Amino acid sequence: MSRRRWLIVVLSFAVALGVSAYLVWSGWTKHGAPPLLPWWAHVAVLGLVGVEILARGLKLHWSAAAIRVKLRLGSAIRVILGGDFAAAITPGRSGAEPARFVVLAEAGLPAASIILVLFIELFLELVSLVLIVGAMAVVFRGAGGVIGLMVGVIGAWMVLVGAAAVIGWYLSHRNTRGKPPEWARKLGFKAGAWRRVQHAMRALRASVASLRQARPLALVAATIASAVHVAMRLSVLVVIVQSVAPETALAPLLLWSLVIMYGSSIAPAPGGGGAVEFSFKLAFASLLAADVLAGSLIWWRVYTFYLYMLLGALAAGSTVLRALRERPEELLAEAPDAPEAEPA
Repeated sequence: MSRRRWLIVVLSFAVALGVSAYLVWSGWTKHGAPPLLPWWAHVAVLGLVGVEILARGLKLHWSAAAIRVKLRLGSAIRVILGGDFAAAITPGRSGAEPARFVVLAEAGLPAASIILVLFIELFLELVSLVLIVGAMAVVFRGAGGVIGLMVGVIGAWMVLVGAAAVIGWYLSHRNTRGKPPEWARKLGFKAGAWRRVQHAMRALRASVASLRQARPLALVAATIASAVHVAMRLSVLVVIVQSVAPETALAPLLLWSLVIMYGSSIAPAPGGGGAVEFSFKLAFASLLAADVLAGSLIWWRVYTFYLYMLLGALAAGSTVLRALRERPEELLAEAPDAPEAEPA
């Protein structure tokens, strides 16, 4: 990343931390108490984080196993943590997939398999979200507008996944021969890199056809792991708030937590640029006292964002930074060649 991009990251994080500091200070001056949690709450939340990371690793591991691609659990966990780190320091989380691609390439997966595994993992994330949102809509059917907003967020995810599927289908069927088109040249693809793209897309077309023989038990296991991961993420705020304000209703904590977590992924600034903190205050200002609001925000962000960024930096920081500064052709060079697919 260039110095200019690092400056944007620093400024975005400064704004986010500034909003958090303001909320802490305003709550402290009103109630005279710092935003502290009991020790058992920290232990419980760290347990949730550990289970969530393991569940996501298992989801990626079983997603690969479903299409007979060997991916060790340790490598899968490194992939998801590296993606978290890249997402945290890039606008709109745009660096997550290039980073995950390179980490998977380091694990020895060919380009076509990487693309297919990442798409299956994303699709299963959507399936688990739909299941959880459906269950929450039934259990908390009196929540009204929050349910509608939550459904809208999931609808946006469905559009993104559908767009990715359409683009992948188009590339694998229309652009597997010939010179790079104009849009590819503008993205930095030269002739050699575009040949690798063509090679990967032809192999991807054959790999997609192999989904018909995917292992159903592995797909079911990956879906369950995805649902566990979402449930653990949503439970973090519940444990934090309930530890200091046990009278707080569960429904708004769960519903707004999902809306903010997945809705904030479209924030253009690295780390949200204060959008997450502002949304949190807007959602819970009428529900939580000022000191509880400030403390809950601080610890919720620590355990759902900053901790993952730190773990990702430790697990795959150098790989992520290399992925973010390399050109498209260099990223493709990281992945081994897939077997040549026969043209249709």
